[in-house]
Amino acid sequence: MIEIGLLVARFLHYAAATSLVGLALFPFYACTGGEPSILRRWRGKWILMAAVAALVSGLCWFAFVVANMGGRIGDLADAETLHAVIYNTSFGNVWSLRMLVALVIVGMAAWDVCFGSVSYWVTLAFAAVLLVSLAGTGHTQVEEGWAGIIHMMSDGAHLLAAGAWLGGLVSLVAIMPRSGARDLPVQPKQAVQILLRFSGMGYIAVATLIGSGLVNSWFLVGSLSGLLTTSYGLLLLGKLVLFAAMLALAAANRFWLVPSMSDVRADAPDEWSRWSLRLRDHVLGEQLLGWMVLALVSILGTMQPATGQ
Repeated sequence: MIEIGLLVARFLHYAAATSLVGLALFPFYACTGGEPSILRRWRGKWILMAAVAALVSGLCWFAFVVANMGGRIGDLADAETLHAVIYNTSFGNVWSLRMLVALVIVGMAAWDVCFGSVSYWVTLAFAAVLLVSLAGTGHTQVEEGWAGIIHMMSDGAHLLAAGAWLGGLVSLVAIMPRSGARDLPVQPKQAVQILLRFSGMGYIAVATLIGSGLVNSWFLVGSLSGLLTTSYGLLLLGKLVLFAAMLALAAANRFWLVPSMSDVRADAPDEWSRWSLRLRDHVLGEQLLGWMVLALVSILGTMQPATGQ
């Protein structure tokens, strides 16, 4: 029960933290002419929900770690156990600071929803810190010296790229289903421009994911044998298959659906709606595959790397 709770909490925290970064980053590349007020309000509410989810799931993750270390849920009420985990482990030190950052983001997001005066840069900076700091709680702690620094930097870059892609998809879902309606924050041609800018960001994110993934695999898998003959390596292979499926959907969006949408005439709203719904389905498919990747990441983080098996 404790192990299942730990995995669920890890997954929810990864999903919330990546969504936060992607939502916060979205206007920097997608809305070069200024973000429409309707879209800004919608995005602000989702940032608040993601921040609350990150804080709650983070606290649950910590609780299950404490319970796992002590062997029972009752250890959460043991002051000595809590003190030992918080002050005497690197996980506890990092996690305490991370939860403080999450609490600050919740406060800023709530203020922004009510008064709309929080800078994009400030929100993005805190969201990035919350996500990147996950690199200090996992397998990067195994190496020492320069190897540990390189591994941590690579893992941080991997997390940021994943956040930019997966969190950006959340924003795309918002503009696709209703694009072309009179009360929309973006009109069809503007939506196409946003999609093209998202694709440009996606190229950078994918390149970063591949490069940092190779570095991380060198530290955690080490060889082709480790990839093919260990439980850790086989789960990593499953993650790579899901990643390839995400790339296939992204390529179909960029080179088929988006060009087709850009060719739709302004006086053909029905045709635009059909293409828009197809793209929405693809984006939702990418999002689902991304969550499946995060689920595998949550499991891999609790396993011994292939290099140690």
